[in-house]
Amino acid sequence: MHLQVTPADKIIRTLAVYVALAIILRLVGKRDLAQLNTFDLVVMLVLSNVVQNAIIGPDNSLLGGLLGAVVLVGANAGVVRLIRHSDRVAGLLEGRSTILVRDGEWDEHALRAEGLRRADVDAALRRQNANSVREVQRASIEPGGVIVATLLPQEQPATAGDVARLEAKLDALLATRE
Repeated sequence: MHLQVTPADKIIRTLAVYVALAIILRLVGKRDLAQLNTFDLVVMLVLSNVVQNAIIGPDNSLLGGLLGAVVLVGANAGVVRLIRHSDRVAGLLEGRSTILVRDGEWDEHALRAEGLRRADVDAALRRQNANSVREVQRASIEPGGVIVATLLPQEQPATAGDVARLEAKLDALLATRE
């Protein structure tokens, strides 16, 4: 229960590691946790262990651990609230979306810059009803790592509203023939 470092030292260490990791992960690129491959997962697990000593220092007390946890959660909550209120800060901290596909064509430069393989983006496109990249008007990777695709108009699935309009037109056409 006794802190082996001062509370100020614990807070500074925790905030420094939080900021450093946020910057490192921001520079690495946009990858959603759901898109982590095996190597990404290994890095995340080892990374937590690597920075542990930087946060706790010579203090492995219960109180020191709890103080570090409170500072981490509090700092994260503050950053989330700040991002929610300012698009400018959100763009700075999270980044902007990157277009990966335009009018059915890959943007190879964007794929390389984001560290993405065509196969991974293809899989994301298939989950959004595109059978091939040629069916995509625009696909982008958002700051949170999610890939969002807009299909070309002729490739978009019909909605219930589309079917209802066609039925109404057909009914009207049949009524004029009677």
